Amino acid sequence: MSRIHVLKPGLMTTVQDLGRPGWQRYGVSPGGAADAWALRLANLLTGNSEGAAALEITASGPILRFAEPTLVAISGADFEASVDGGRVPAWRPVWLGTGAELAIGAARTGFRCYLAVAGGLAVPRVLGGRGTHLAAGFGGFDGRALRSGDVLKIGPPTAWAKRFTLTLAGTESLAAARWEVGVAVRPRYTTSPVVRVVRGPQWELFNPEAQQRFLGERFTVDARSDRMGLRLNAAGRGLLGEPLRDIVSEGVAAGSVQVPPDGQPIVLLAERQTVGGYPKIATVASVDLPLLAQLRAGDTVAFAEISVAEAQELWLAREQFLATVKQGIALHAT
Repeated sequence: MSRIHVLKPGLMTTVQDLGRPGWQRYGVSPGGAADAWALRLANLLTGNSEGAAALEITASGPILRFAEPTLVAISGADFEASVDGGRVPAWRPVWLGTGAELAIGAARTGFRCYLAVAGGLAVPRVLGGRGTHLAAGFGGFDGRALRSGDVLKIGPPTAWAKRFTLTLAGTESLAAARWEVGVAVRPRYTTSPVVRVVRGPQWELFNPEAQQRFLGERFTVDARSDRMGLRLNAAGRGLLGEPLRDIVSEGVAAGSVQVPPDGQPIVLLAERQTVGGYPKIATVASVDLPLLAQLRAGDTVAFAEISVAEAQELWLAREQFLATVKQGIALHAT
């Protein structure tokens, strides 16, 4: 079984997949990659299933040594990445030779990138998922971020990965495919996105001024943000001019925009809690969640209202687009 040796772990590097749905009733949130779209594409570029376990790399990346030749792909935010001084391009398959040391540096733009390896990371399944749940301390590699000296096992590559590897493998330590996932498929990452939302279940509890401010102002990302939620700061005072009545705690979803008593919104992300008692003014359309996953402290975000039907149409269109991408990738090894 192939292995990856962690020489330096980076700021926060964890094993992630597409989460473990079905456990919220027991108090376990799905977790998974903060930018699930980027993880899905990286996996497809290495012949994996979309939800295979990969590395989520935050802000500044690791140095990894590959014990055996391996097909990899990097997606997500724009990070510095190199092997023996040679640049490793993102959004395409890359072959790494025996002993190659992949150094992923600081993010040039965005906040998180994903490294997939052909065969996926062979960490144990916990409650049906392989991803790291940092808050609960399980999954991934011992339930924590990677440390120097860790050794990750890689599963067996698919037949597609084996065939495509033959087109890249050589005597050098690095060889990249000549093709890539096009710009049209990648999320339009920016430091100041406009994110689409639908009205939340407690929209009517907020007075007209708060509703108008939520949809009309630009919010700044707070440094306390993490995988659980993106904390936002409104300009001047918070959204609430007066206290809202208490609500009974209820289930929350990825993208739920809670407004606590201080009036500063929190957008719930992958490692969110399962229930919440703060009123929810909106829910982010799932197709725009990747844009939020790539924001860092000091970036800004604005919200634009769409209907539930529009949000569903956007999701269906994206999934149909992905089906076309899958077909295109499959043809490169035939």
